[in-house]
Amino acid sequence: MFRWNSDRALAAVTGLAARLAAVIVLLIIGFVILQSVPALQELGPVRFFTDDGWYPTGEVAARGYNLAPMVVATVLCAVGALLLAAPLGLLVAVWLTEYAPAALGRPVEALVGLMAGVPSVVYGLWGLVTLVPLIAAWQPPGASLLSGILVLFLMVLPTVILATVAALRAVTPEWRMAAAALGMGPTGALWRVVVPAARGGIRGALVLALARAIGETMAVLMVTGNVVRMPDSLFDPVRTLTANIALELAYAVDLHRSALFVGGLLLAALVAALVLAAERPREARRHA
Repeated sequence: MFRWNSDRALAAVTGLAARLAAVIVLLIIGFVILQSVPALQELGPVRFFTDDGWYPTGEVAARGYNLAPMVVATVLCAVGALLLAAPLGLLVAVWLTEYAPAALGRPVEALVGLMAGVPSVVYGLWGLVTLVPLIAAWQPPGASLLSGILVLFLMVLPTVILATVAALRAVTPEWRMAAAALGMGPTGALWRVVVPAARGGIRGALVLALARAIGETMAVLMVTGNVVRMPDSLFDPVRTLTANIALELAYAVDLHRSALFVGGLLLAALVAALVLAAERPREARRHA
């Protein structure tokens, strides 16, 4: 007689979903690589970092496929945003889990969750009409690397807070009891036991936030000025890889279009390198 085993059924369904997700990711990466091949074959990988500039159309097209300024701008925007969001997000998450009264903590956490769901174009619009003029009054032109960092900071901060809150709450009470048995006070137990015990989840929060910052398009397109140049200061206008693809893919053809897909391939490589770097400490501990 057939007996339904819910555990085996759930394992089969979730395993199938995981394999399907992996196949979809591989298909997307394969498509990007396939579209990048014409530019890589004709120009070679080196030219995307050594050409005089980004001039994919017109008379100077033969020497204008340098993606390096946009790679640098993408990394600087994302890393700058994370450097601001990581400490503030950790402090807010600690306050929500350890010190906030329920009457205040729940509304604040709900507000943070609402911030996480706000479309990126709304952040970009706010940055364009409010933040950029403020920076321009300080140091023209306003649309700059700094404005991109600040807008991305606001966008990834809710991700850092919510994921860190989940990581801290996942630490079992036994950790605190063991710390108390060793004579630690609440503050010492928090920073020397609980937070280190949650470091895997906190690291995951930071990786998720950084990956979102690297892949953000509309917000940075609206506030960074979209000038392809190597930034010399925080106040210089820049263009990120995502903004470049969004701006030019609609009319790009032939080699220009393929070069834009090379930019997408570089984005995928950045995210892959980020994930591998985040996994390395975990693997090191596992084999220790």
